[in-house]
Amino acid sequence: MSYPQQPGGRPQDPYGQQPPQPGYGYPQQGVPPQGTYTQQPQYPQQPGGAYAPYPQQPGYGGTPPYASWGARVGATLLDGLIAGLVPMILIGIGYAQFLGAVIDAADSCPIGDTVCAQNAAEVPGSTWPLIGIGILLSLAGQLWLIHKEGKTGQTPGKKALKISVLREADGQPLGFGMAFVRRLAHFLDGAACYIGYLWPLWDDKKQTFADKVINSVVVKQQR
Repeated sequence: MSYPQQPGGRPQDPYGQQPPQPGYGYPQQGVPPQGTYTQQPQYPQQPGGAYAPYPQQPGYGGTPPYASWGARVGATLLDGLIAGLVPMILIGIGYAQFLGAVIDAADSCPIGDTVCAQNAAEVPGSTWPLIGIGILLSLAGQLWLIHKEGKTGQTPGKKALKISVLREADGQPLGFGMAFVRRLAHFLDGAACYIGYLWPLWDDKKQTFADKVINSVVVKQQR
């Protein structure tokens, strides 16, 4: 049995359904197709999908500000008192005893008779032990300061003034070996009228000659 066709040759839907309305599968007349939205430019990503980091200042992840010359001098004076006060007292006492014995011997001998003065000088028995102990304590104190500076970047004086000695390349402490080399390199700072110790006053990185030799910087502590 055939169903009557509608005008135009289109068969009638056997279930009585209406033809689909415009917009449901058939393009609408008089309405141009909508354009696609333009995508925003994508920012470059690093491997793993992470966004590229913001550019940083030259240095090791943002170099802290360099320590002032005054802070460095103050830290050196404090370290000298902490590590050198007792040795200086012992050496001073021993030297005073020795000098007193020489003066007493000179007073008892004719003027200019050095042989008599040497024979008459009676140096107290505690003189040389005091001087020797003072020298040993001074050396031990310097090694202790080098150890602290190499391991943590700070001596007690630097810690009090909130400054640190670090490697310029990565901002890490120098280690005992390089801290020891830095202490020896201070000879260059004092070789020409101590000009190396004054160099941080006008140097861009506030480095002494010793700092330049081993590539170290003295910076302000950030916390």
